[in-house]
Amino acid sequence: MTRTSSIPLRLASAAIATLAVLSLSGCLYAQIPAGSPSGTPSTNAETDAPIDESPGSTLTFAEGLDLASDTYIEWGDGLVVDEGWKMVAPDDGNGGWTYGTVDDTCTARFWQGHTTDVPVVAGDDSASSDAILGVLLQIPTEEVTPLATTGEFSYLAGGNGGVETRQVVGVDGSRTWLMAARAFTQTGVGLYVVVDCTAADAEATMAAINEENAVVVTP
Repeated sequence: MTRTSSIPLRLASAAIATLAVLSLSGCLYAQIPAGSPSGTPSTNAETDAPIDESPGSTLTFAEGLDLASDTYIEWGDGLVVDEGWKMVAPDDGNGGWTYGTVDDTCTARFWQGHTTDVPVVAGDDSASSDAILGVLLQIPTEEVTPLATTGEFSYLAGGNGGVETRQVVGVDGSRTWLMAARAFTQTGVGLYVVVDCTAADAEATMAAINEENAVVVTP
């Protein structure tokens, strides 16, 4: 199911809300593990596989540069029909909404919108994705890059994978969180999700979310 709300204009208000949520755990930012990036659509006109063969499709950082400037990109809302999740906060009008697990151990805050507030950085969508994380964490992009790793969202349908992302993970006792973002520099939009778990593994929860949720790209 694709969300029908229009793409909002700015990242700032969503970033403030995300920081407010994360700040409840104290000094989580200091818990981001140091490490090196784990390096690893194009539109269907740029890929060998047609759109109806989406399991074989990818939208890597480099392929993002092939997108047309008017390509529409948004979250497909797979959790709305998942009995393991419930709505915690509906669409706030700024591109953000939050789901929670029915056992109240994890939340997943989604955002989609224009990246007006993200610093312009040189490079492909990887560098710009780090810049989104920098806005959320309130640190310079160059400090995010050595801490972040490369992950993926699902492309077009849950369980596909294929949309490269940048992510950081924090640990505070039994609490873990994972913040993953993808910028699409050719279109000026971005997506992120923050998974925050009090008694579960945020990385495992993110993997489960990717089985149900996907990034939808409309040429």
